[in-house]
Amino acid sequence: MNSTSAKLGALVVAALAVITATVLLIGMSLLASFGGGVLGGGCGGDGGPGGGTAQVGPRVWSAEQMTNAQTIVGIAVERQLPKRAAVIALSTVIVESRLENVGYGDRDSLGLFQQRPSQGWGSTEQILNPAYATATFYDRLLAVPGWPTLPPGQAAQAVQISGFPERYAPEEAAAAALVDQFWQGPDNPVPAAPDAPPAGPGGGQIDLAALATTLCPDQGAGGLPPGGPALVDPGKLPPGFVLPADPQQRAAVSYALAQLGKPYVWGAKGPNAFDCSGLMTAAWAAAGVPIPAGTVNQKFAGSPADLAQLSPGDLIFIPGSLGSPSNPRHVGMYAGQGIIVNAYDDSSGVILQPVAKWADQIVAVRHIAGSTGEPTATDVLAQEAPA
Repeated sequence: MNSTSAKLGALVVAALAVITATVLLIGMSLLASFGGGVLGGGCGGDGGPGGGTAQVGPRVWSAEQMTNAQTIVGIAVERQLPKRAAVIALSTVIVESRLENVGYGDRDSLGLFQQRPSQGWGSTEQILNPAYATATFYDRLLAVPGWPTLPPGQAAQAVQISGFPERYAPEEAAAAALVDQFWQGPDNPVPAAPDAPPAGPGGGQIDLAALATTLCPDQGAGGLPPGGPALVDPGKLPPGFVLPADPQQRAAVSYALAQLGKPYVWGAKGPNAFDCSGLMTAAWAAAGVPIPAGTVNQKFAGSPADLAQLSPGDLIFIPGSLGSPSNPRHVGMYAGQGIIVNAYDDSSGVILQPVAKWADQIVAVRHIAGSTGEPTATDVLAQEAPA
């Protein structure tokens, strides 16, 4: 190598070093946003029941992807299905949605599994609820003859009837690694009666129970200081309460309010128990609007909103028991008329609280859908009056 080539080589190496250092610095800056919420991932980073951003096998999965994987595996454990069922389900979702609860897809496909309302998978609202979508997938998988022993990818294809059947098998290794992260206890035998009716109508009446492993301790509890305003009955709407007029907001708020009194379970997304973010996901799914799983992801949902002009359905964030102002861990929904509905903690369940109780703890508000601002009760009644 001559001296000119050596100099050019040295310059190239130096330039690459500068570029690499710059990229690393930018990446570290971005990852450190929200109080280090993503930096390093895990329970001390972006956390959640799925364990936060983590490398599993050769891949790095986001906090939202890990939370959705935990839901899928947890429902298999709760239904006493074999690990094989969870591997098939996860490989399907990795292909169909990259483990994200999306509101779009081919034709009318939606959600984690890209299920289609027009093909009998359920309503838009049901499909966008990760727990319902997962349970329905398992119902159809169990109806496939010999599903546990089919070659990789074939059971998933039998359920999904995809135009690209070859895509499922290559993802089974990644799916199996995720299952191993979350599985609790020994493997389960193949169900003895594959023709038995599912556990609930449409497979949707399943709760993510404590049988499912959560990789982080409970980070979603309310954790508000004791005392302060207690002007709202936690289990009962005040007289004269009026639901919002906007159809999407009405659907989301109505769903959340219908869960009053149900228990709080870390990682649960309904229908019979919820954690704080799980209630938000299920409530907005009832309005046909997908939002991410997990508080740490929901703080980026929709658009920033003004605390001085809350709209029904807005998500309100506070640090909670294990969060911070820059990395809030508890979320509730503004129901309207000064009331927040939220899955508070395992001793209180789903309750109502006044906004005044939260006021000095609120660090973010996100508007998801519908009109902005809150109409007065008179305005709502006028809109509902017959012409």
